Amino acid sequence: MIQDHPPGTAMPDASPAQTAPDAAQAAAEPQSASAQERLTALAAEARRQLQLLDYPRHPWVPSRGDGVLDVAIIGAGQTGLATAHGLLRERVQRVRIFDAAPRGGTGVWTTFARMRTLRTPKHVTGPDLGIPALTPRAFFTARDGEAAWESLHKIGREDWQRYLDWLERTLDLPVSHGHRLLRIAPTAAQDPLELHLSTPEGETTVRARKLVLATGMDGMGGWSIPAPFDTLPAHRVSHTSGHVDFEALRGRRILVVGAGASAFDNLATALEAGAARATMLVRRQRMPRVNPFRWMEQPGFLGQLYSLPDAMRWRFMQHIFALNQPPPLESWNRVAEDPRFDLHMGSPVTAVREEGGEVIVTTPRAEHRTDHVIVGTGTAFDLALRPELASFAEHILLWRDAYTPPAGLEFPALGACPYLNSDFSMREKTPGDAPFLHHIHVINYGSTASMGLSGASISGMKYGTPRLVDGICRRLWQEDADLHLRSLLDYDEPELTGEIPQELPPPSLVAE
Repeated sequence: MIQDHPPGTAMPDASPAQTAPDAAQAAAEPQSASAQERLTALAAEARRQLQLLDYPRHPWVPSRGDGVLDVAIIGAGQTGLATAHGLLRERVQRVRIFDAAPRGGTGVWTTFARMRTLRTPKHVTGPDLGIPALTPRAFFTARDGEAAWESLHKIGREDWQRYLDWLERTLDLPVSHGHRLLRIAPTAAQDPLELHLSTPEGETTVRARKLVLATGMDGMGGWSIPAPFDTLPAHRVSHTSGHVDFEALRGRRILVVGAGASAFDNLATALEAGAARATMLVRRQRMPRVNPFRWMEQPGFLGQLYSLPDAMRWRFMQHIFALNQPPPLESWNRVAEDPRFDLHMGSPVTAVREEGGEVIVTTPRAEHRTDHVIVGTGTAFDLALRPELASFAEHILLWRDAYTPPAGLEFPALGACPYLNSDFSMREKTPGDAPFLHHIHVINYGSTASMGLSGASISGMKYGTPRLVDGICRRLWQEDADLHLRSLLDYDEPELTGEIPQELPPPSLVAE
C-alpha cells in the first residue's frame, strides 16, 4: 500500500515480486561442460588478441630495490583488476593487487548488494580496456549463446562477479586475497611508501612507489548507523550496506529509511524472505524520477569532465548529487504491488526509541511501530574514518579547502572529497607537510568530485581507468627521467652487424 503519495506523481507500472536467488548459492552453481569449454576458448582468444597488440615489449621502470613494488593496488574489484591489467600492458612489471576478501567475494556483488541485476546497461564496457574478447558481451555470449545475450535485459549481479573472476584468471593477474591494508606509514617524498597489511599468516609490510586506492563506494569513509538510530540496540537496526539477517526478520515488521536503490532492494529482500510488513520512510516530498546517470553515459562527460575549471566541475557534480537517483524500475517492481509494503513520502525521522519490545520511529506526520530498522543512508564522507588514512587525513587537501561554491550551491559531501590532481593523486593541504601524498592515487567514490564517474562506477571505467594508468606511468617516467636519459646516452648496442668495409674504394674503381 502506498501512502502520502503526492498528486500527479503516479509510480511506474509494477509487476509481481519474484523470489531473488541466494547470492552464495548462485555464485557456486556449476556451468555446463560446453559453457566451460567455450569460456576456455574465449580466454585463449583474449590472450591471442593481447599478443597481437604486444608492442612495445620492453619493461622500462627501474627497480628501486629488492621487493619494492612499482605499484600496489588496494582492492581487487572491477577497478583494481582493470588498473593492474592496464599497467601490465604498459610494461610496468612490479604490480600487485591486495584484497581483504577471498576469491569470488571481492566488491559488493556477492556480499551486501541485494539487487537482482546491475543498474547499468548490459552493453557497458570497461574492465576489458578495449580487448574485444575480454568484454562482458563476449563472456556472456560465449557462456550462454547469442540468443540469450540478445534477450538479456540487464546483467545479473552474481553473473557480473563470475565475469570478474574469469577476467582475473584469464589475465593471470597478481592478486593476493585475504590481505587487508591496515595503515600507510608516511615517508619522505622520494622514498617508497610503507604499507602495513594483515594476512592469514600475520601482519606484513610491503613497500611500493605508487599506491592505488580502488576501494569502492566506502573508500571515502565508511558505512555507519547515523543518529538517532545509533541509540538503538544492535539487534534492532541494520545498514543496507552491512549484514542483515533476513531469515530472522521472517514474520516481523521492518522499517526502511531512505528511498535509494539499496533501500528498495533490502526492503524487497526482506519481503521475499517472509517479513510480515515493510514500511519505507522518505524525507523527500516526491520520489525522484530522473536518473542523471543515463545523461552522464556519454563520451564528453565521462571522458572530459576532469578537464574543466573547478567552478564548472562543481556545478555539474553538485546538480547530479542533489538530483539524486530514483530506484531502478526493477527494484520498484519488486515491491510496488505487494500489500505488505507502505511508502510514506515527506517523512523525515525526528526521533526513535525502543519501548515495550518494539521500536517507535517518529516523523512530523506519524509514529511508526516496528520490530527492526534498516537504514539506507549511504556512506559517510570522512577520510578520517578510513584506518589506512586516519593518521594523516588532516593533511589531505579537500575540495572545501580549494573551492568555495556560490551561495545555494553548497554540498558538504562534495566538499569532503579529496581535491585530486589529473592523475588521481592526492594533494597536500599545506605544501611540505605530507609530500608522500602525491604517491597515493584515489579511484574510489571519493574521486567523483574531481574526476566524475571514474571510480566505484562501471559506467566510467572505460575512461577513468586508462587515464589513471597513463597518469601513473607519467609520474614514474618523470621521476626517473635522469636515469632514462643516462640509459640513452650509454646505449651502444649495434644494430648493423656483419662484415662492413671501413673505407670506400678509390674513385676510379667506383667509376669503372
